[in-house]
Amino acid sequence: MSDSSATLPWLVIRQDDNGNRYRVGRYATEGEAQKIADKLDEHGHKQLYWVEQVGQGAQP
Repeated sequence: MSDSSATLPWLVIRQDDNGNRYRVGRYATEGEAQKIADKLDEHGHKQLYWVEQVGQGAQP
């Protein structure tokens, strides 16, 4: 695990309407990542945003 993985273990992931997934950013806390995901989700587009921990590979 790299230093950045250890200090920024929370990811915000975006999935577009074609199923393509992109990492939006890395964050130190789950709360910080969730706040960003919620703010992006408010835009009302077809994209889906969620938070996962590095190495977890979880899906919404």
